[in-house]
Amino acid sequence: MIETSDNEVKALQTLEFSEKSVQSKIGQAVSFPVHSQIARPAHVPDMQNPSAGRICLASSSPYRRNLLDRFLDDYETISPNVDESNPDGLPPDELATLLARLKAEAVSASARNSLIIGADQLAVIDDGVLGKPGDHQKAVEQLLRASGKTVKFLTAVCVLDPQERARYEHTDVTTVRFRQFDRRLAETYLRHDEPYDCAGSFRIEGAGFVLFESVRTDDPTALVGLPMIWVADRLLKLGYLLP
Repeated sequence: MIETSDNEVKALQTLEFSEKSVQSKIGQAVSFPVHSQIARPAHVPDMQNPSAGRICLASSSPYRRNLLDRFLDDYETISPNVDESNPDGLPPDELATLLARLKAEAVSASARNSLIIGADQLAVIDDGVLGKPGDHQKAVEQLLRASGKTVKFLTAVCVLDPQERARYEHTDVTTVRFRQFDRRLAETYLRHDEPYDCAGSFRIEGAGFVLFESVRTDDPTALVGLPMIWVADRLLKLGYLLP
């Protein structure tokens, strides 16, 4: 196994500066409202069509909210209560698609007239699924398992359109090749980002890139939790964004 040099570890540690306080403030800014509203300068035109219907994100993920906040000014968030187990032994791609659909459908009764966006992400290694670690020790185990290997991230999204009574689905596949590293770098990174609520035990929007050798994807936002290129295309076609 390749040893991580002291310079690599020190370089990662220098990233600490004020990033955690910034992340904390961002998390506080997007976590409390049910309706997300961004303060924009008066000269910046809105991208969301004010004459279109309501939009609801079926997720409690702050990462997905941050992505939608880039171009939506007003939408509702509802946390779906969905069992994410896999008793039928579905393959990962089918499971991700099903969970995204179930999450969207779970909030449909509470947001009857809204366009609903549901999403799910699975990390797959050696034909097995890496879930959210939940704690430090499991995160270390996940990262050491991924060291020197290729992990596929399946990011599924389901859009329910109340106007057309239609369902649209898409799954992005992002392939991440992890560099070979030892426990020391894994521990240093985890103390920095604390990605215990992330599948695969890293945050690409944080310092997770220090663990990567390469990333192959058609949509860089998918790794964060929502394939925004596809979502934007769907919202444009349905009239929820201004052309």
